[in-house]
Amino acid sequence: QVQLVESGGGLVQAGGSLRLSCAASETIFRLNTPGWYRQAPGKQRELVAGITSGGNTNYADSVRGRFAMSRDNTKNTVYLQMNSLKPEATAVYYCNADVQARSTSAGRRYWGQGTQVTVSS
Repeated sequence: QVQLVESGGGLVQAGGSLRLSCAASETIFRLNTPGWYRQAPGKQRELVAGITSGGNTNYADSVRGRFAMSRDNTKNTVYLQMNSLKPEATAVYYCNADVQARSTSAGRRYWGQGTQVTVSS
């Protein structure tokens, strides 16, 4: 079964940067409408950034201007560049995407296992 695998999390000081990556665990045709979510302790999971079917990228107000989501379709990988990190960004970050295994197959949405981001003050 295909999995989404995130990487790039870690511990960083406030004001620092991290880049998260998300890729499928095996060769697939395409990742559709990918998104990055995060869940802080005691809080609900929230959308951080997402790419629409039209190719537009939407951001949560709290990260707009500091985070940038991108994708490399040749690698079927999506990224989240996080700059000027604040302590309130501390959370587990999850990738979510509609995974299209073959060009002729329907997509199915998967979650990654999450990667911890900790921002110290």
